[in-house]
Amino acid sequence: MSEIKDYIDLKVDELKLRSTQGLSEAMARMAVGLLLVGLLIIVLGLLAVVLIHWLGELTGSLAIASSIVCGVFLVVFLVVFSLRKRLFRDTFVQLFINIFYDNDQE
Repeated sequence: MSEIKDYIDLKVDELKLRSTQGLSEAMARMAVGLLLVGLLIIVLGLLAVVLIHWLGELTGSLAIASSIVCGVFLVVFLVVFSLRKRLFRDTFVQLFINIFYDNDQE
């Protein structure tokens, strides 16, 4: 009976270790992802300012240039929003499956 209890304790410990490893890998990937998203936001903001000034010189109006850039960002947002399940949900599900189940071959 003691052997069965020891086996169960070992399996519980293994589950805890796998969960901890999987969660730490997921958190690390999420932190890197958030850092990259933050950098992307900064770059897109600066690009938008440059594009507005350039289009403002071409059109002679910063209001028209701002509207054009806003329209471009709106179209990009609508495309990303319409593809959100394919881009984000399926990607994250596959990421977590890979983290938690594909480490068994190591």
